[in-house]
Amino acid sequence: MANSKRDLFLKRRLRVRNKLKKMADGRPRLSVHRSGKNISVQLIDDVQGRTLAAASSLEKDLGIVGKNNVEASAKVGAAIAERAKKAGIEECYFDRGGFLFHGKVKALADAAREGGLKF
Repeated sequence: MANSKRDLFLKRRLRVRNKLKKMADGRPRLSVHRSGKNISVQLIDDVQGRTLAAASSLEKDLGIVGKNNVEASAKVGAAIAERAKKAGIEECYFDRGGFLFHGKVKALADAAREGGLKF
């Protein structure tokens, strides 16, 4: 029986999360969510179960509302790096959450790295 696209996505997401849990040493997780229209990212402290910083293409101050392209992803990545610095976070794990590390997700990660985040 062939797996559906959604089933393959869920398998990838669980595989990524399980690998991150094995490596967890107190660093926060940079979690990416991509939809058809927007992209968002959160820095999550899994020990305390709270969000430390977040950025999204829905934010009007980024000037990319309604755009879901590589340039918008790069702006969101730069924004999360800036907010992480304000929160005192320099290192984290990158949780692509089942999305392939290609295109928009890669652009977000590269912009976050250029902004000073290490993962």
